[in-house]
Amino acid sequence: MTTNMKIAANAATLLLAMAFLVQPAVAEGDAEAGEKLGYTCLGCHGIEGYRNAYPSYRVPKLGGQKAGYLVIALKGYRSGERSHPTMQAQATSMSDQEIEDVAAYLASLGGDTVASGGSEAPPLEAAAACAACHGQNGISMNAAWPTLAGQYESYLKHALDQYRSGARKNAIMAAQAAIIAEEDVALLARYYANLNGLETTKVD
Repeated sequence: MTTNMKIAANAATLLLAMAFLVQPAVAEGDAEAGEKLGYTCLGCHGIEGYRNAYPSYRVPKLGGQKAGYLVIALKGYRSGERSHPTMQAQATSMSDQEIEDVAAYLASLGGDTVASGGSEAPPLEAAAACAACHGQNGISMNAAWPTLAGQYESYLKHALDQYRSGARKNAIMAAQAAIIAEEDVALLARYYANLNGLETTKVD
């Protein structure tokens, strides 16, 4: 077993233990109240394959994503821990309750709870650490951690690149992303993207 593999395995064990020992606050939003706010989100996230221009990556799917994670992400944009002009502009205008409400609404819009599909095996060393928090098949085991199954490949790669560069501030993810080989970043993104899970949210 390589040194990096040992690090990944030890980190995976530690993070799996944390999933049971640490219970983050779960969003208690009102999905019905969040529906109106959610229409603004669907202007980008509700278009299949819609792309961010610079840099170019697909805007993430939100249907079936964990409400707790969406709350954390929106608050991150509001505080500046996450950097994206459009998302920061949207989040800074929202109260805590509005964030929880819109997160509850978006989480209620579809998405598979059991991932399936996908023909490629993930890179074992890198996937071991991912599975500790994000689940063996990319379905998160904790409300605060995102489901990866079904997410756009280009978005997953972009997110990992941001953690590797420090553009996204998260100590655990930064440490994990730093030990993933460059070629494995693309393999991981493709693997999780090919699983059934998250869906593009659409307005009826």
